[in-house]
Amino acid sequence: MTRVTPLIMCGGAGTRLWPASRESAPKQFINLLGARSTFQETVLRVADPTLFARPVVITNAEYRHMVSDQLQAIGIQADILLEPARRDSGPAIAAATSFIASNQADATVMVLAADHIVRDQNAFRAATRVAAEAAAGGAIVTFGIVPDHPATGYGYIARGSETSPGIHVVEAFVEKPDAATARDYVERGYLWNSGNFVFRADAMLEEYSRFDPETVKAAGEAVARSTRDLGWVVLDEEAFSACTAISIDFAVMEKSDRVAVVPVEMGWSDVGSWHAVWELSDKDSEGNAAIGDAIFLEARNNLVSARNLVCLVGVDNLAVIETDDATLVFDRSRGDSVRALVKDLASQGRKEVVEHMEVFRPWGSYQRVDMGERFQVKRIVVKPGGRLSLQKHFHRAEHWVVVRGVALVTIEERELVLRENESTYIPQGAIHRLENPGKIPLELIEVQSGSYLGEDDIIRIEDVYNRK
Repeated sequence: MTRVTPLIMCGGAGTRLWPASRESAPKQFINLLGARSTFQETVLRVADPTLFARPVVITNAEYRHMVSDQLQAIGIQADILLEPARRDSGPAIAAATSFIASNQADATVMVLAADHIVRDQNAFRAATRVAAEAAAGGAIVTFGIVPDHPATGYGYIARGSETSPGIHVVEAFVEKPDAATARDYVERGYLWNSGNFVFRADAMLEEYSRFDPETVKAAGEAVARSTRDLGWVVLDEEAFSACTAISIDFAVMEKSDRVAVVPVEMGWSDVGSWHAVWELSDKDSEGNAAIGDAIFLEARNNLVSARNLVCLVGVDNLAVIETDDATLVFDRSRGDSVRALVKDLASQGRKEVVEHMEVFRPWGSYQRVDMGERFQVKRIVVKPGGRLSLQKHFHRAEHWVVVRGVALVTIEERELVLRENESTYIPQGAIHRLENPGKIPLELIEVQSGSYLGEDDIIRIEDVYNRK
């Protein structure tokens, strides 16, 4: 069998998992259920070189450094495509498939969401082989999950006759049902629509072109006119923006007569809500799940995800989600309301929707420790080899104190090396840069003082990460 090229979709926002998931660090990049993110787990799931080829990741340009860092952390290399605009899953798949087809027109492609969990790896690999065999014959194959309960949060697939071992005709795709309809679907043998697909690259592009040739042409042009930036493939903005924004389900899957389904039981979840996190977590004898430090007394079926100790007494079916700058408490059955809450917070301009207290940058991260009138204290971590932009500030001065590692500091025409417990001062308006020339992370405390301390008081003169 020809090796399968994984195409990992990595651009979602995950608002229903706020406050852990934020716009700048969405759910696929955070460690919700273990030591690795769901993106990393997805990549590792397709790392067997006997079955899978080098993966392709398509993501929003804003997440490019996060994708690269998380791939490096697990020792996996991939081609990373950057979307210059959000156009939903249809154009993303069209562009990435065009990229793959430019090297091998009949390549077998597997589309995977970066934020899904699969617990039975053997079942996943077995289903992949069945799907790849059908895809080689020109079918567009989707994975249909055998339901273990009547869920209302998933779309369903009505499967028809078996055309070959493990492959069924798709009779219909149906939208998310109400509770009564979901029970009926499960009784009738319907499958959950996982949103994972296997197809031959030329077959998908041909079928997509039947329904929307302009989008497929524009996606192909976005690839043909793409540029390279520090190793990433940047899709051409003008061409990609001409694509019609639409999901792959509406663009192709629900219209095509070439779609087949592989029923599979593989411990799958899209981790789409805090209720799903509770379902996937280990629980005590009373059904309580804790990610972090929690104590439960006369409490049942609760979920706690927190960095500090949380104690629940005499309450049932609650979710308590705590981060450094926000705490969310809600009835666990009302998890779908979190999305509406985030929308309301965004309308108020709340920064907690966008960023965590720890803010990630290409060179590392920073976290605010304290803030008052005319001063701010930050903890800054610079990765080995990381280099901040050459910059200056109009409204603030800065003091840097190294607490770990080695710092190479440029201030105007002067360079100096600082080690642990050494410090320096950057006057207001001085051109300066901070670098980590060492092999371990550089940690320092920055004390800012001045009339204005906003992040937009940065004038970049030179930047190795090509930021504006």
